[in-house]
Amino acid sequence: MKENKLTGRTAIRWKQFNHKTYSVFCSLKKEVNIGVLTIATLAFANVKIASAQNDTIGQLKNMELEEVEVTGTRVPLTEMQSAKMVTVLSRDEIQAAAVHSINDLLEYAAGVDVRQRSEFGIQTDISVRGGTFDQTTILLNGINICDPQTGHNTGNFPVSIHDIERIEILQGPAARVFGTSAFTGAINMVTKKATENQITAHLTGGGYGLLGTGAGVSYTNKRFGHQLSTNYSRSDGATKNSDFNTRRGYYAGSFNHKDVNMKWQLGLSDQKFGANTFYSAAYDNQYEETRKYIASVQAQTKGTIKFTPAFYWNRSLDHFQLIRNTHTGENFHQTDVFGASLNASFDSSWGKTSLGAEIRNEGILSTNLGKPLDEDQYVNIPGEDQQYTRKDNRTNVGYYLEHNILFSRVTVSMGALANMNTALDHKFRFYPGVDVSYRPNDNIKLFTSWNMALRMPTFTDLYYKSPTIQGNVGLKPEKTQAFSIGANYRTYYFQSSLSSFYNKGKDMIYWVMYSADDIYHSANFELDNMGVELSSSIDFRRLTNGKSWLQDLSINYAYIYQHRKDNEEIYKSSYGLEYLRHKLVARLNHRVWNKLAANWAFRWQDRTGSYIKYNEMNQSTNQLVPYASYCVLDLRLSWNAPKYKLFAEANNLLNRTYYDFGNLPQPGIWLKAGISYQINL
Repeated sequence: MKENKLTGRTAIRWKQFNHKTYSVFCSLKKEVNIGVLTIATLAFANVKIASAQNDTIGQLKNMELEEVEVTGTRVPLTEMQSAKMVTVLSRDEIQAAAVHSINDLLEYAAGVDVRQRSEFGIQTDISVRGGTFDQTTILLNGINICDPQTGHNTGNFPVSIHDIERIEILQGPAARVFGTSAFTGAINMVTKKATENQITAHLTGGGYGLLGTGAGVSYTNKRFGHQLSTNYSRSDGATKNSDFNTRRGYYAGSFNHKDVNMKWQLGLSDQKFGANTFYSAAYDNQYEETRKYIASVQAQTKGTIKFTPAFYWNRSLDHFQLIRNTHTGENFHQTDVFGASLNASFDSSWGKTSLGAEIRNEGILSTNLGKPLDEDQYVNIPGEDQQYTRKDNRTNVGYYLEHNILFSRVTVSMGALANMNTALDHKFRFYPGVDVSYRPNDNIKLFTSWNMALRMPTFTDLYYKSPTIQGNVGLKPEKTQAFSIGANYRTYYFQSSLSSFYNKGKDMIYWVMYSADDIYHSANFELDNMGVELSSSIDFRRLTNGKSWLQDLSINYAYIYQHRKDNEEIYKSSYGLEYLRHKLVARLNHRVWNKLAANWAFRWQDRTGSYIKYNEMNQSTNQLVPYASYCVLDLRLSWNAPKYKLFAEANNLLNRTYYDFGNLPQPGIWLKAGISYQINL
């Protein structure tokens, strides 16, 4: 038994396992800490889930112990201590889900709006709590991989769902943790870590000419770990001109030493796809190619003061054709992002303190976005007979300070971001925040928070120009004050949380039409978002000691209301004002027979806003059609053996016709099947 001097709580600690039974853990029915978790930032978090065999219960093969979860602070806090709302999609949930991309998986989170133009992660807009796809920070192992050109391309992940260990979704502004782009929330994808030497392979096939394949290899020894994977998928598409061809490659390495831990990663995503009415319903033969490269190196020292430096580079390439295989409406874009950060954290009798700094440079070369170049400054586009004629560049500098005071039942986390962006001026602006949680007992947590944040316009917001779209170089940065309050209750087998939020927005950026014969303009608005989120889950395996054929059930619901403060009449909005008013997600896992299991996923969505209806000749009818609510049911059957897994699934089992974007129907029922296999070396 060991007492934590900081919190006054007593924890039971085991330093290692043996090969005996684990019924002692099951009988405790309390939080058990195994070893010591040492993390300095979200980037270095590695939640350990212990699986143990219980010989006295023949049906119970694996037991997950209570775990310490990563929260949205710059120092490590347990899930119960934290005042931040964090949703974790675990590896078990990922494996059971009837999805084949990270984008599809995020649809199961009630507070996340995923608007897809095609399946398998092709052109996906991801937003949190009624915000836009430009207001959410996407991280890969703690590294910001957002594209300053447009949030449309942020979902072009250089990793596949087979590489992911878990996904952490932080609801609400997190500027003092992840910088200004974390305006409404942040999503961190944590990849699997090499823990043993093995080779894996998978193969998927299905309707509409679907083929997916991939392989991975991991190698680890006392000091080094290596993880390498490659994935390929293609389809003829479920609708006209919706074919796609994607390739992904990813490598992650690590080095462990008594004084420092290091990790690094390289990634590539290459997508080519038919973009049927993706950006304009008047053209059903659009085409696009996107490519993304990422590279980063991180380290974490050990000792009284922990230093965490990181360096990263992201490059995104975008080639668009309004009419496929022609130069009509053709655009080329190249963005480069260079970043470096340093964080330091230490414990004292006053609590846990963290301070750090980050510099991030964002640049673009384009045929459409940016400031015009002189003719002698044009840049040749590799592999093309065209040149980049426009350019822009900006640098963001941020300084962070955070302090966490921990009592036995209360946590107070407070801090601030001092930020300067060269696209505005060279003045620093401050964005503070404070989070408080209170735990009256070991099962209940009450929390509240207040945070401020800012977001710079994307290069598309500022510059994009076409016959139907007009950017605005005079846009102001978005600003918000966010308030949140909620409660969480959990036992050994049951968990439920209720939270509400109010985001007071100023100079919010949205694309709107002011009349039926107008084009889309980017403009600033005063706008507030408010809503409620409810989630509950029950683990029948724990409740019945493994005797139930039911495994687990979860139900999540989110409601959002948006209030625009001006009285200016808007004919039609795009993206931002078309938010999800209601979203309900329910998932059920159960055994069928022997190693055969079933996963049911039901989703109901009701979206505000409307779209201009086009006829079969791609001509506007000048008729506004409200988005209809819809429900989707997915089913996955899987046979889970130690060395291999077989699956068969049906997406949109009820064959519903539904729209995430106007005039672009999503696929009907889509049947898929596949196998994965692993070899331990």
